[in-house]
Amino acid sequence: MRILVACEFSGIVREAFAKRGHRSVSVDLLPSEIQPTENSAHYQEDIIKFVHNNSFFDLMIGFPPCTYLAVSGARWFKQRHEEQESALKFVRDLMNAPIPRICIENPVSIISTRIRKPDQIIHPWMFGHGETKTTCLWLKNLPKLKPTNIVKDRVQRIWKEPPSPERWKNRSRTYPGVAEAMAEQWGNIEKQSLDAYLSG
Repeated sequence: MRILVACEFSGIVREAFAKRGHRSVSVDLLPSEIQPTENSAHYQEDIIKFVHNNSFFDLMIGFPPCTYLAVSGARWFKQRHEEQESALKFVRDLMNAPIPRICIENPVSIISTRIRKPDQIIHPWMFGHGETKTTCLWLKNLPKLKPTNIVKDRVQRIWKEPPSPERWKNRSRTYPGVAEAMAEQWGNIEKQSLDAYLSG
């Protein structure tokens, strides 16, 4: 499959798909923390322009910035109306990209009230990490992720991290267990669809 990972500087999701043989591309304004490998590439450019000039992908997973969307910043909403509207337009543009399968990921945010409710809510503890972090997924032509490794002991590590210049990056990186589940379950979706069709 041809995979596009939008707004990802870490390379975690991109490489989870790439190591399974998928041609995977990440696009972000920042450089990639993980160097691309044989099956992957990273482009530093505007994702909206990129996706409309390169609409040959089978699946896009998008991580739009949550600065003006997350309800955790609700006390600032009145002062950031223009930024909020711009952020919502960005999300709509990603959701409407000419790609057959799409996942948009964000924390609890105004996307739920201004665009539509999420199709699924997940936590890292469902995928091998002992942490809670409410994560919403808006899905197009994709099944819900199935938990892979339930962890009983759970903490809110990411929220307890002290303020620092790197805090926003640490909060935005996808947990490897979640990335692996996406790659394993959604990377096989075309084969699963074909198998279901042949057996039906």
